[in-house]
Amino acid sequence: MNRKLYGYFDYAAATPMLPKAVEAMIPYLSEEFFNASALYLSAKKNKHAIEAVRQKIAKGIGAKPLEVIFTAGGTEANNLAIHGVMQKFPDGHMIASTIEHDSVLAPAQKYNHSIIQVDSSGFVSVEAIKKIIKPTTVLISVMYANNEIGTIQPIYEISRFVEEMRKKRKEEGNNYPLYFHTDACQATNYLDLQVSRLGVDLLSINAGKMYGPKQCGALFVKTGVTISPLLLGGGQELNLRSGTENISAIVAFGVSWDEVRSNYQQEADRVTQLRNKLIDELLQRIPGCSLNGPKEKKRIANNVHITINGIDNERLLMELDESGFMVASGSACNASNDEPSHVLKAIGLNDEQARSSIRITIGKYTEYKAMQELVDSIIQNIPKK
Repeated sequence: MNRKLYGYFDYAAATPMLPKAVEAMIPYLSEEFFNASALYLSAKKNKHAIEAVRQKIAKGIGAKPLEVIFTAGGTEANNLAIHGVMQKFPDGHMIASTIEHDSVLAPAQKYNHSIIQVDSSGFVSVEAIKKIIKPTTVLISVMYANNEIGTIQPIYEISRFVEEMRKKRKEEGNNYPLYFHTDACQATNYLDLQVSRLGVDLLSINAGKMYGPKQCGALFVKTGVTISPLLLGGGQELNLRSGTENISAIVAFGVSWDEVRSNYQQEADRVTQLRNKLIDELLQRIPGCSLNGPKEKKRIANNVHITINGIDNERLLMELDESGFMVASGSACNASNDEPSHVLKAIGLNDEQARSSIRITIGKYTEYKAMQELVDSIIQNIPKK
Protein backbone atom coordinates (compact mmCIF):
# COMPACT_ATOMS: atom_id res chain seq x y z
CA MET A 1 0.00 0.00 0.00
CA ASN A 2 1.32 3.43 -0.90
CA ARG A 3 2.01 5.95 1.84
CA LYS A 4 -0.84 8.29 0.85
CA LEU A 5 -3.42 5.55 1.15
CA TYR A 6 -1.84 4.32 4.40
CA GLY A 7 -2.23 7.75 5.99
CA TYR A 8 -5.66 8.52 4.53
CA PHE A 9 -8.37 9.11 7.14
CA ASP A 10 -10.96 11.13 5.21
CA TYR A 11 -13.15 8.46 3.59
CA ALA A 12 -16.29 10.54 4.18
CA ALA A 13 -14.91 13.14 1.76
CA ALA A 14 -13.84 10.76 -1.00
CA THR A 15 -13.03 7.10 -1.43
CA PRO A 16 -10.22 5.78 -3.65
CA MET A 17 -11.57 4.12 -6.78
CA LEU A 18 -11.35 0.37 -6.94
CA PRO A 19 -8.75 -0.75 -9.53
CA LYS A 20 -11.38 -2.88 -11.28
CA ALA A 21 -13.67 0.16 -11.50
CA VAL A 22 -10.89 2.21 -13.09
CA GLU A 23 -10.23 -0.61 -15.53
CA ALA A 24 -13.93 -0.81 -16.45
CA MET A 25 -13.95 2.88 -17.43
CA ILE A 26 -11.10 2.73 -19.92
CA PRO A 27 -12.86 1.25 -22.97
CA TYR A 28 -15.59 3.90 -22.78
CA LEU A 29 -12.96 6.66 -22.71
CA SER A 30 -11.31 5.36 -25.85
CA GLU A 31 -12.69 2.94 -28.45
CA GLU A 32 -16.25 2.72 -27.02
CA PHE A 33 -16.79 6.48 -26.96
CA PHE A 34 -20.18 6.46 -28.70
CA ASN A 35 -23.19 8.51 -27.65
CA ALA A 36 -25.70 6.11 -26.10
CA SER A 37 -28.61 7.97 -27.74
CA ALA A 38 -27.41 7.25 -31.28
CA LEU A 39 -29.06 4.52 -33.36
CA TYR A 40 -26.10 2.50 -34.65
CA LEU A 41 -25.09 -0.78 -33.03
CA SER A 42 -22.04 0.47 -31.13
CA ALA A 43 -24.12 3.22 -29.52
CA LYS A 44 -26.87 0.75 -28.64
CA LYS A 45 -24.31 -1.44 -26.87
CA ASN A 46 -23.39 1.54 -24.73
CA LYS A 47 -27.07 2.10 -23.97
CA HIS A 48 -27.35 -1.53 -22.91
CA ALA A 49 -24.31 -1.07 -20.62
CA ILE A 50 -26.05 1.86 -18.90
CA GLU A 51 -29.30 -0.05 -18.51
CA ALA A 52 -27.47 -3.03 -17.04
CA VAL A 53 -26.10 -0.82 -14.26
CA ARG A 54 -29.52 0.77 -13.74
CA GLN A 55 -31.04 -2.68 -13.27
CA LYS A 56 -28.23 -3.68 -10.90
CA ILE A 57 -28.75 -0.66 -8.64
CA ALA A 58 -32.52 -1.00 -8.79
CA LYS A 59 -32.30 -4.64 -7.72
CA GLY A 60 -29.88 -3.68 -4.94
CA ILE A 61 -32.31 -1.21 -3.38
CA GLY A 62 -35.48 -3.15 -4.15
CA ALA A 63 -36.72 -0.73 -6.81
CA LYS A 64 -37.78 -0.81 -10.45
CA PRO A 65 -35.15 0.16 -13.05
CA LEU A 66 -37.32 3.09 -14.18
CA GLU A 67 -37.12 4.47 -10.63
CA VAL A 68 -33.32 4.99 -10.81
CA ILE A 69 -32.11 8.25 -12.37
CA PHE A 70 -28.37 8.72 -12.94
CA THR A 71 -26.93 12.08 -11.85
CA ALA A 72 -23.56 13.81 -11.59
CA GLY A 73 -23.11 12.83 -7.94
CA GLY A 74 -24.87 13.28 -4.63
CA THR A 75 -25.23 17.05 -4.80
CA GLU A 76 -27.16 16.87 -8.05
CA ALA A 77 -29.28 14.00 -6.73
CA ASN A 78 -30.21 16.07 -3.66
CA ASN A 79 -30.92 19.14 -5.77
CA LEU A 80 -33.08 17.13 -8.16
CA ALA A 81 -35.06 15.76 -5.23
CA ILE A 82 -35.59 19.17 -3.57
CA HIS A 83 -36.13 21.38 -6.61
CA GLY A 84 -37.91 18.59 -8.45
CA VAL A 85 -40.63 18.26 -5.84
CA MET A 86 -40.90 21.90 -4.79
CA GLN A 87 -41.15 23.25 -8.33
CA LYS A 88 -44.12 20.94 -8.86
CA PHE A 89 -45.80 22.43 -5.79
CA PRO A 90 -44.82 26.13 -5.70
CA ASP A 91 -47.24 26.89 -2.86
CA GLY A 92 -46.05 23.89 -0.87
CA HIS A 93 -43.88 23.71 2.24
CA MET A 94 -40.85 21.53 2.96
CA ILE A 95 -39.00 20.37 6.06
CA ALA A 96 -35.28 19.57 6.42
CA SER A 97 -33.11 18.86 9.43
CA THR A 98 -30.62 21.43 10.65
CA ILE A 99 -27.69 19.03 10.09
CA GLU A 100 -28.38 18.23 6.43
CA HIS A 101 -25.64 18.57 3.83
CA ASP A 102 -25.55 21.98 2.18
CA SER A 103 -26.79 20.41 -1.06
CA VAL A 104 -30.13 19.99 0.76
CA LEU A 105 -30.12 23.12 2.91
CA ALA A 106 -29.13 25.52 0.11
CA PRO A 107 -31.93 24.53 -2.31
CA ALA A 108 -34.40 24.47 0.61
CA GLN A 109 -33.72 28.20 1.06
CA LYS A 110 -35.45 28.82 -2.27
CA TYR A 111 -38.80 27.63 -0.93
CA ASN A 112 -41.17 27.94 2.01
CA HIS A 113 -39.43 25.67 4.50
CA SER A 114 -38.94 24.84 8.17
CA ILE A 115 -35.90 23.38 9.92
CA ILE A 116 -36.00 20.45 12.34
CA GLN A 117 -33.76 20.95 15.36
CA VAL A 118 -31.74 17.97 16.62
CA ASP A 119 -30.62 16.78 20.05
CA SER A 120 -27.04 16.87 21.36
CA SER A 121 -26.17 13.67 19.47
CA GLY A 122 -27.63 14.95 16.21
CA PHE A 123 -30.83 12.92 16.18
CA VAL A 124 -34.07 14.02 14.54
CA SER A 125 -37.22 13.00 16.41
CA VAL A 126 -40.71 12.41 15.05
CA GLU A 127 -41.99 14.72 17.79
CA ALA A 128 -39.84 17.55 16.42
CA ILE A 129 -41.31 17.00 12.96
CA LYS A 130 -44.86 17.00 14.35
CA LYS A 131 -44.28 20.48 15.78
CA ILE A 132 -43.45 22.08 12.43
CA ILE A 133 -45.35 20.07 9.80
CA LYS A 134 -48.08 21.97 7.98
CA PRO A 135 -51.12 20.94 5.91
CA THR A 136 -49.16 22.17 2.86
CA THR A 137 -45.94 20.26 3.63
CA VAL A 138 -45.07 18.23 0.53
CA LEU A 139 -41.50 17.16 1.30
CA ILE A 140 -39.51 16.02 4.35
CA SER A 141 -35.76 15.57 3.86
CA VAL A 142 -33.71 13.85 6.56
CA MET A 143 -30.30 12.36 5.77
CA TYR A 144 -29.72 8.67 6.52
CA ALA A 145 -26.27 9.12 8.10
CA ASN A 146 -24.63 12.45 8.85
CA ASN A 147 -21.42 13.20 6.98
CA GLU A 148 -19.75 14.99 9.92
CA ILE A 149 -20.73 13.34 13.20
CA GLY A 150 -22.00 10.01 11.84
CA THR A 151 -25.50 10.06 13.33
CA ILE A 152 -27.76 7.37 11.83
CA GLN A 153 -31.25 8.84 11.74
CA PRO A 154 -34.45 6.92 12.63
CA ILE A 155 -35.55 6.70 9.00
CA TYR A 156 -38.00 3.85 9.63
CA GLU A 157 -39.81 5.77 12.39
CA ILE A 158 -40.01 8.93 10.28
CA SER A 159 -41.40 7.01 7.30
CA ARG A 160 -44.11 5.46 9.50
CA PHE A 161 -45.09 8.94 10.64
CA VAL A 162 -45.22 10.11 7.00
CA GLU A 163 -47.54 7.23 6.15
CA GLU A 164 -49.81 8.11 9.08
CA MET A 165 -49.96 11.71 7.85
CA ARG A 166 -50.90 10.57 4.37
CA LYS A 167 -53.83 8.56 5.73
CA LYS A 168 -54.92 11.50 7.87
CA ARG A 169 -54.80 13.87 4.90
CA LYS A 170 -56.88 11.50 2.82
CA GLU A 171 -59.51 11.37 5.57
CA GLU A 172 -59.50 15.17 5.82
CA GLY A 173 -59.70 15.71 2.06
CA ASN A 174 -56.24 17.32 1.92
CA ASN A 175 -54.90 16.68 -1.61
CA TYR A 176 -51.32 17.75 -0.95
CA PRO A 177 -48.95 14.77 -1.33
CA LEU A 178 -46.28 14.15 1.30
CA TYR A 179 -42.93 12.78 0.12
CA PHE A 180 -39.97 11.60 2.19
CA HIS A 181 -36.43 12.06 0.87
CA THR A 182 -33.21 10.79 2.41
CA ASP A 183 -29.64 11.65 1.47
CA ALA A 184 -28.00 8.20 1.70
CA CYS A 185 -24.59 9.21 0.31
CA GLN A 186 -22.73 8.31 3.53
CA ALA A 187 -24.83 5.20 4.17
CA THR A 188 -24.22 3.14 1.05
CA ASN A 189 -21.13 1.30 2.31
CA TYR A 190 -22.57 0.14 5.61
CA LEU A 191 -26.38 0.28 5.91
CA ASP A 192 -29.55 -1.33 4.57
CA LEU A 193 -30.72 0.42 1.39
CA GLN A 194 -33.97 -1.44 0.70
CA VAL A 195 -36.32 1.43 -0.07
CA SER A 196 -39.43 -0.53 0.87
CA ARG A 197 -38.06 -1.16 4.36
CA LEU A 198 -36.84 2.41 4.71
CA GLY A 199 -40.18 3.73 3.50
CA VAL A 200 -38.67 6.55 1.45
CA ASP A 201 -39.93 8.11 -1.77
CA LEU A 202 -36.61 9.60 -2.88
CA LEU A 203 -33.08 8.45 -2.03
CA SER A 204 -29.74 9.97 -3.09
CA ILE A 205 -26.59 7.94 -3.80
CA ASN A 206 -23.04 9.09 -4.60
CA ALA A 207 -20.62 6.74 -6.42
CA GLY A 208 -17.66 8.82 -5.23
CA LYS A 209 -18.38 7.81 -1.62
CA MET A 210 -18.41 4.08 -2.43
CA TYR A 211 -15.10 3.50 -4.24
CA GLY A 212 -16.48 4.56 -7.60
CA PRO A 213 -15.94 7.66 -9.76
CA LYS A 214 -16.63 11.20 -8.61
CA GLN A 215 -19.34 13.20 -10.36
CA CYS A 216 -21.53 10.14 -10.68
CA GLY A 217 -24.53 9.17 -8.59
CA ALA A 218 -28.21 8.33 -8.68
CA LEU A 219 -31.58 9.38 -7.35
CA PHE A 220 -34.28 6.83 -6.58
CA VAL A 221 -37.69 8.31 -7.42
CA LYS A 222 -40.59 6.10 -6.38
CA THR A 223 -43.27 5.44 -8.98
CA GLY A 224 -46.04 7.98 -8.52
CA VAL A 225 -43.78 10.75 -7.23
CA THR A 226 -43.97 13.66 -9.65
CA ILE A 227 -40.89 15.87 -9.95
CA SER A 228 -39.65 18.52 -12.36
CA PRO A 229 -36.30 18.16 -14.17
CA LEU A 230 -33.36 20.44 -13.39
CA LEU A 231 -31.81 20.10 -16.83
CA LEU A 232 -33.73 20.41 -20.08
CA GLY A 233 -32.56 19.18 -23.45
CA GLY A 234 -32.50 15.78 -25.08
CA GLY A 235 -34.74 14.10 -22.54
CA GLN A 236 -32.32 11.49 -21.25
CA GLU A 237 -33.01 9.73 -17.93
CA LEU A 238 -36.78 9.65 -18.43
CA ASN A 239 -36.78 13.40 -19.17
CA LEU A 240 -35.52 14.09 -15.65
CA ARG A 241 -31.82 14.60 -16.39
CA SER A 242 -31.05 15.70 -19.95
CA GLY A 243 -27.50 15.46 -21.26
CA THR A 244 -25.27 12.86 -22.87
CA GLU A 245 -24.80 10.04 -20.39
CA ASN A 246 -21.43 9.64 -18.65
CA ILE A 247 -21.11 6.02 -19.74
CA SER A 248 -17.61 5.36 -18.40
CA ALA A 249 -18.53 6.63 -14.93
CA ILE A 250 -21.86 4.77 -14.85
CA VAL A 251 -20.19 1.49 -15.80
CA ALA A 252 -17.54 2.01 -13.11
CA PHE A 253 -20.33 2.86 -10.66
CA GLY A 254 -21.81 -0.56 -11.40
CA VAL A 255 -18.51 -2.26 -10.59
CA SER A 256 -18.09 -0.43 -7.29
CA TRP A 257 -21.73 -1.10 -6.43
CA ASP A 258 -21.20 -4.85 -6.85
CA GLU A 259 -18.04 -4.81 -4.73
CA VAL A 260 -19.45 -2.70 -1.90
CA ARG A 261 -22.99 -4.02 -1.62
CA SER A 262 -22.09 -7.73 -1.92
CA ASN A 263 -20.54 -7.75 1.56
CA TYR A 264 -21.54 -4.45 3.17
CA GLN A 265 -22.63 -6.06 6.45
CA GLN A 266 -19.31 -7.87 6.96
CA GLU A 267 -17.40 -4.74 6.06
CA ALA A 268 -19.52 -2.70 8.47
CA ASP A 269 -18.63 -5.13 11.27
CA ARG A 270 -14.90 -4.99 10.41
CA VAL A 271 -14.79 -1.20 10.18
CA THR A 272 -16.86 -0.77 13.35
CA GLN A 273 -14.33 -2.79 15.33
CA LEU A 274 -11.51 -0.59 14.02
CA ARG A 275 -13.49 2.56 14.73
CA ASN A 276 -14.20 1.54 18.33
CA LYS A 277 -10.52 0.83 18.93
CA LEU A 278 -9.64 4.24 17.53
CA ILE A 279 -12.21 6.00 19.72
CA ASP A 280 -10.91 4.20 22.81
CA GLU A 281 -7.30 5.15 21.99
CA LEU A 282 -8.17 8.80 21.46
CA LEU A 283 -10.29 9.17 24.58
CA GLN A 284 -7.86 7.29 26.81
CA ARG A 285 -4.63 8.89 25.62
CA ILE A 286 -5.61 12.50 24.96
CA PRO A 287 -6.60 14.69 27.95
CA GLY A 288 -9.56 16.94 27.20
CA CYS A 289 -10.70 14.80 24.27
CA SER A 290 -14.45 14.18 23.83
CA LEU A 291 -16.52 12.34 21.24
CA ASN A 292 -19.16 14.22 19.23
CA GLY A 293 -22.25 12.45 18.00
CA PRO A 294 -23.86 9.20 19.13
CA LYS A 295 -22.33 6.07 20.61
CA GLU A 296 -21.64 2.84 18.71
CA LYS A 297 -24.81 1.33 17.14
CA LYS A 298 -26.44 4.62 16.17
CA ARG A 299 -23.20 5.86 14.57
CA ILE A 300 -22.14 5.06 11.00
CA ALA A 301 -19.41 2.42 11.08
CA ASN A 302 -16.48 4.50 9.84
CA ASN A 303 -16.98 7.84 11.63
CA VAL A 304 -14.99 9.33 14.52
CA HIS A 305 -15.53 12.99 15.40
CA ILE A 306 -13.72 14.48 18.39
CA THR A 307 -13.13 17.78 20.14
CA ILE A 308 -9.72 18.34 21.74
CA ASN A 309 -9.90 21.29 24.09
CA GLY A 310 -7.59 24.15 23.19
CA ILE A 311 -6.37 23.05 19.77
CA ASP A 312 -6.63 24.94 16.49
CA ASN A 313 -8.01 22.28 14.16
CA GLU A 314 -6.67 23.88 10.97
CA ARG A 315 -3.14 24.05 12.38
CA LEU A 316 -3.39 20.45 13.61
CA LEU A 317 -4.63 19.29 10.20
CA MET A 318 -1.67 20.92 8.46
CA GLU A 319 0.78 19.40 10.94
CA LEU A 320 -0.77 15.96 10.53
CA ASP A 321 -0.61 16.37 6.76
CA GLU A 322 3.12 17.08 7.00
CA SER A 323 3.43 13.87 9.02
CA GLY A 324 1.62 11.89 6.32
CA PHE A 325 -1.90 11.76 7.77
CA MET A 326 -5.01 13.22 6.14
CA VAL A 327 -8.01 14.03 8.35
CA ALA A 328 -10.75 16.67 8.16
CA SER A 329 -12.18 19.51 10.20
CA GLY A 330 -15.67 18.82 8.86
CA SER A 331 -17.39 18.50 5.51
CA ALA A 332 -14.90 18.73 2.63
CA CYS A 333 -17.47 20.80 0.72
CA ASN A 334 -17.06 23.58 3.32
CA ALA A 335 -13.30 23.32 3.78
CA SER A 336 -12.72 26.86 2.43
CA ASN A 337 -15.39 28.39 4.67
CA ASP A 338 -14.14 30.08 7.84
CA GLU A 339 -17.51 29.66 9.55
CA PRO A 340 -17.72 26.91 12.20
CA SER A 341 -19.62 23.81 11.11
CA HIS A 342 -23.40 24.24 11.16
CA VAL A 343 -23.65 20.61 12.27
CA LEU A 344 -21.51 21.15 15.36
CA LYS A 345 -23.37 24.33 16.25
CA ALA A 346 -26.65 22.44 15.88
CA ILE A 347 -25.61 19.89 18.53
CA GLY A 348 -24.64 22.64 20.96
CA LEU A 349 -20.92 23.25 20.43
CA ASN A 350 -19.77 26.85 20.62
CA ASP A 351 -17.45 28.40 18.03
CA GLU A 352 -14.30 27.64 20.03
CA GLN A 353 -15.26 24.00 20.50
CA ALA A 354 -16.17 23.65 16.83
CA ARG A 355 -12.77 25.04 15.83
CA SER A 356 -11.14 22.51 18.17
CA SER A 357 -12.80 19.52 16.47
CA ILE A 358 -11.63 17.07 13.82
CA ARG A 359 -13.29 14.32 11.81
CA ILE A 360 -11.53 11.01 11.22
CA THR A 361 -13.18 8.58 8.80
CA ILE A 362 -11.81 5.14 7.97
CA GLY A 363 -12.51 2.62 5.25
CA LYS A 364 -11.52 -0.28 3.08
CA TYR A 365 -7.76 0.23 3.25
CA THR A 366 -7.40 1.44 6.85
CA GLU A 367 -4.91 -0.55 8.95
CA TYR A 368 -4.78 -0.76 12.74
CA LYS A 369 -1.10 0.14 12.74
CA ALA A 370 -1.86 3.32 10.78
CA MET A 371 -4.51 4.28 13.32
CA GLN A 372 -2.02 3.88 16.16
CA GLU A 373 0.49 6.06 14.32
CA LEU A 374 -2.21 8.67 13.68
CA VAL A 375 -3.01 8.87 17.40
CA ASP A 376 0.71 9.19 18.18
CA SER A 377 1.00 12.01 15.66
CA ILE A 378 -2.04 13.84 17.06
CA ILE A 379 -0.54 13.68 20.56
CA GLN A 380 2.84 14.90 19.32
CA ASN A 381 1.24 17.88 17.61
CA ILE A 382 -1.02 19.03 20.43
CA PRO A 383 0.47 22.22 21.93
CA LYS A 384 2.12 21.60 25.29
CA LYS A 385 0.67 23.69 28.12
